Amino acid sequence: MMRSSFLLLLLCHSSSSMLLGWVESPGYPSGYPPHATLNWSRCAPEGHILSLKLIHLDLEDSHDCENDALKVYSGEDQISILCGTVEFEELESTVNPLLISPSGGCLKLLFQTDYSNPKRYHGFRGFYTIHDFDECEDDLSNKCTQFCHNFVGGYRCSCHHGYQLAEDKHICNVSCSKDLSGMSRGEISSPSWPDSYPENANCLFTLSVEPHRQLVLRFSAVFDVQQGPDSQCKDALRIVTQTKTLGPFCGNKPPPSPISTHSNQVQIYFTSDETGENKGFRLHFETIEKVCQSGVIANSKMTPHKQEYKSGETVTVICDVGYVVNSKGALALSTQFETTCQTTGSWFPSYSCEIVDCGLPQIESNSILELVDVPAQKTQYNAEVQFMCSSEYYKLKGHDTYTCNATGQWVSPGDKADMPKCIEVCGVTSNSISSSGRILGGARASLGQIPWQLLIKSPRRGGASLINDQWAVTAAHVVDGVDESMIKIFGELVDGQESDRTDVLTCERIIIHPGYEQGISSNTRTNYDNDIALIRFKTRVNLGPNICPICLPDVNRVMLEDEQGTVSGWGGTDRYRASRFLLYAHISVYSLDTCRSTPVLPKVGTMIFTKNMLCAGADGKDSCGGDSGGPFILPMLSPAGGPYHLAGIVSWGAPCKDGANKGYYTKVQNYIEWIKNTIKGT
Repeated sequence: MMRSSFLLLLLCHSSSSMLLGWVESPGYPSGYPPHATLNWSRCAPEGHILSLKLIHLDLEDSHDCENDALKVYSGEDQISILCGTVEFEELESTVNPLLISPSGGCLKLLFQTDYSNPKRYHGFRGFYTIHDFDECEDDLSNKCTQFCHNFVGGYRCSCHHGYQLAEDKHICNVSCSKDLSGMSRGEISSPSWPDSYPENANCLFTLSVEPHRQLVLRFSAVFDVQQGPDSQCKDALRIVTQTKTLGPFCGNKPPPSPISTHSNQVQIYFTSDETGENKGFRLHFETIEKVCQSGVIANSKMTPHKQEYKSGETVTVICDVGYVVNSKGALALSTQFETTCQTTGSWFPSYSCEIVDCGLPQIESNSILELVDVPAQKTQYNAEVQFMCSSEYYKLKGHDTYTCNATGQWVSPGDKADMPKCIEVCGVTSNSISSSGRILGGARASLGQIPWQLLIKSPRRGGASLINDQWAVTAAHVVDGVDESMIKIFGELVDGQESDRTDVLTCERIIIHPGYEQGISSNTRTNYDNDIALIRFKTRVNLGPNICPICLPDVNRVMLEDEQGTVSGWGGTDRYRASRFLLYAHISVYSLDTCRSTPVLPKVGTMIFTKNMLCAGADGKDSCGGDSGGPFILPMLSPAGGPYHLAGIVSWGAPCKDGANKGYYTKVQNYIEWIKNTIKGT
């Protein structure tokens, strides 16, 4: 009956889950044929192992079993390769002990024969079994810290008396937590004190007293908590208050005593690992009235200064340099405040001292001035920013580096808060110009040689000079009575007929000098004093190599007799017609005596010369009608490329055909203050 039950048990299991059975080569024991193969595998369930015992092995022998072979695998790893004839005793002692799977693992047999055999070989036969794996005897599988109990398919752990099994069901630890809330004094020690504390201890001692009192801890002289050879704590004691954590403490030196926790609630943690035989610790705790601490407000100092303050004492908190009071989340300009020690050991009111943040410097959205890349969080006290001009046709006026100071301002060296400015590069031309040529029969200028020269085409023909990226200067009589919307001004050209290929510089405002007599006809005017006017454009001129400003002169500059300069314009030529092309001529400054000898004009009479004028000319060279408002610059244009400044504005003179070769110019240096004040106030 028992035999039939065992047979039934074997039949009811699939081939992969049978507990035991035989495995043998094809044709065993009569002998295996050529080109025979067998691929067999079995697996053990979790907590079990599969073992194979070979009882007979008779195969053709060959070098490295290259002819006929039985290969045994554990999972994917080959654990044995067999051939030849091996007696049972040798199989039992050297081969079978190796044919074991890991827990829950598999064994696989791969049997292969070649095409022929010199004689008939019986083959092999083995018996496999699936049985329980004893984890308790295996150091790798057994994770119990104290007792291990094996059962079919697994194991369980248990602990000594006084220990508890942790949530992982493997580690035994001591539960030594105590809630000592309400006690005003007492002692706390490690488990088993004064004997050695147990392994895997996990203790929490909780202390709590009235809010107006604080706990004071005093350690005994004996302190022995396990420390590793690298001075790291293997076992550790930690003291946690409402505001800080002290520790971890270990070794043979107790924490400094007494410890004033400044807290009415304290938690003391003690943990140990699974090794060591150390004594532990003992401490005494008591309570005293709470005091307030110095230095609890970061980045500040208290005055008067003491280590501790009693309830009711008032101090002044002064923020460190570069920090300001943060009152209820709003940064104020104040750098100090008063606060009083409360019975709870806290300060009221209690604000923080936050670092000054200057924020990014304010720059107009359309400004040429730009910030060099500013990293995040780099706008606070002592941070630095750098400025640059985004165009090569501007230069930085002022310092390029600014620092965030303690008052929240960006300042340059010397603590100046004025932001730098990008001012136009003036009076520079990249193209050389010949020393020959003239307006009256003059030579043509090439594009970019006189980049500040502007052409006024209507309602009166004349010239103007660009003095910055939004202003130009001309003669007052050119724009006298002209409506801003009617005037057409062009730049970046030398051919007057190509004005349709360039944009009109839209005029926003014309400002004539208040000392100029307006509304007088040129046929009756004898006085061109203060013949100067400013033109403001609606938008900034896009400066470039072919349009950039001329420099204004120094008010203290002394103009020398015979000093050579250059006059330019689209005015009359030696043919007494307006020129299509921009022409220039090099002329000399005349003496005052020469200038005072003014010409007598037809229908007008003797002209008046004033201190606000200069005159210049040269043999066969002069400005003519249509050049009015254009520039006379010093020094003479040359291959050096500048810088040049605007010495005069073409104003009046005798008709070119008279051959006087003496033109009169508004002396620009007398109007520097008026120009600057007008631009600043507009």
